[in-house]
Amino acid sequence: MKFKVLIVEDSKVSREHIAAAVESVDGIEAVATASGFEALKLLPRQRFDLIITDINMPDINGLELINFVKKNPNYRDVPLIIITTEGREQDRTRGMALGAAGYLVKPFQPEDLEALLRRFLKPL
Repeated sequence: MKFKVLIVEDSKVSREHIAAAVESVDGIEAVATASGFEALKLLPRQRFDLIITDINMPDINGLELINFVKKNPNYRDVPLIIITTEGREQDRTRGMALGAAGYLVKPFQPEDLEALLRRFLKPL
């Protein structure tokens, strides 16, 4: 079984880094978008097993995206991981309160992301 992970990240370098880390895990395909708006257009068209999002993005930020996903019955059970430069505890608390399942601060270790992927995508 192949899992599909949606990556929502406006920085091209970060998007490529996250996608490489995700696809280094056997059985996972990454689909990357550059904005929350693009992600909202993709969600009804494809099934995703997990979503990774940044917080700071120009059109729809990551917190708004999480809020939308968690309120929508079609996507509310999809685990979300935040990967961001926002390392303050209040940012982490806010993201988790909205429904994020994991939180990594950039720069992150690929092994930390892999551990989260393995926790939320069963069986890997």
